[in-house]
Amino acid sequence: MLFSDWDEHPKVGLGPFGADPELPDFIAAMQKTLRDFALNVARPIGRELDRMTPDDVIAEGSPYWDFRKQYLELGITMEAIKEMDPADVGLLFAIVNEELGFGDSGLAISMGAGMLPQYITAKIGNEFLMKRFPESMLGCWPITEPDHGSDTLDPNRKLLHPEGNYGRPNCIAKISDGKVTINGQKSAWVSNGTIAEVAILFCAADTGNGPDPYRGAVVVVPLDADGVSRGKPLDKLGQRALNQGEIFFDNVTLDIDYLLADPDSYGKTLYLIHTEANSLMGSVFAGCAASAYQLAYEYAHERKQGGVAIIRHQSVAHRIFTMARKVEAARALCRRVLHYNFTNNPPALQSGMMTKVLSTQTAFEVASMALQIFGGNGLTREYPIEKILRDARASLIEDGCNEILSMKGGWYLMDEDLL
Repeated sequence: MLFSDWDEHPKVGLGPFGADPELPDFIAAMQKTLRDFALNVARPIGRELDRMTPDDVIAEGSPYWDFRKQYLELGITMEAIKEMDPADVGLLFAIVNEELGFGDSGLAISMGAGMLPQYITAKIGNEFLMKRFPESMLGCWPITEPDHGSDTLDPNRKLLHPEGNYGRPNCIAKISDGKVTINGQKSAWVSNGTIAEVAILFCAADTGNGPDPYRGAVVVVPLDADGVSRGKPLDKLGQRALNQGEIFFDNVTLDIDYLLADPDSYGKTLYLIHTEANSLMGSVFAGCAASAYQLAYEYAHERKQGGVAIIRHQSVAHRIFTMARKVEAARALCRRVLHYNFTNNPPALQSGMMTKVLSTQTAFEVASMALQIFGGNGLTREYPIEKILRDARASLIEDGCNEILSMKGGWYLMDEDLL
């Protein structure tokens, strides 16, 4: 449209996806499919699961398994994307997780964590493990332990207090004689922990000189192996659709073929999965923030006080704008970082951390502002915003708490040549 054809007072509606630039046709089509899936499948199932006990969430016949089946039918597979241009893969990765997060962040994380063993195996190019564990198998990423939380993400010891000592690991893989033997446990925060079929296990390694948590091992473990057992699923404040629970290993012995990374390549494998996981979290919670904003936006047009829709009140309009700019900033950063990381080798972990920290903080702030716009109604379970606020609050801790990621990210930004 020519400038001369503009209205005297132009006003542009942003539409359901915000200030999106034009997308490649196949990605735009996938975005629309995923928005429909988010609204009509993920969100109602997520709300139903939120009101169930943790045991019922994962029981046979639970709506969770129907969601899992419908998600797999979307056809988002490594096979489908391996021929794509890396920049397009980064964009697709962002949009898929945004839209899943728009529907239900707990279910989005379950599906994201569920593909990590196969995804990282494919990234590294281990043909044996790629064939051994098809994408239809639900995965998990056990890394944190009862005595070791976000410090498991610090193999180069940059966050260790001068007087600190990591202490004895809770889970150790002994590597000898062509075998890997695993003993110990992983914490109750393993996403999909009590229902997964395969694990990409990060733990301390013992090659004969005792365990060293900073030069660990990565083992892809079939969770029906002898010696594997599970704890009870956690009963949590938020993300109740996401199953989490302990995994125990009692002399679980596997052939060396199941060792994805030995101690010499442990650090860079952790760097890889941490970058991918933080980027996934960033996109999911950019979508979660967008869902809170959209609900508040619609409610502000419907709810009347003082004889007018509340969005006509200056305070509400100001808050709606503030929420919108926060959402747009989070979405933009996620897409920018994913473009960079999918086209740069190696990717930048600190940028992945930025997306996780910014998006989760944004989701929590926007959900809180949205609840305030709903007023008393927002406190009731009749409206979905209180659930989104609970889900967003959990995100500030998971996949590395934001304080630890910020300290670690600052170290990665440091330029030794300037010191």
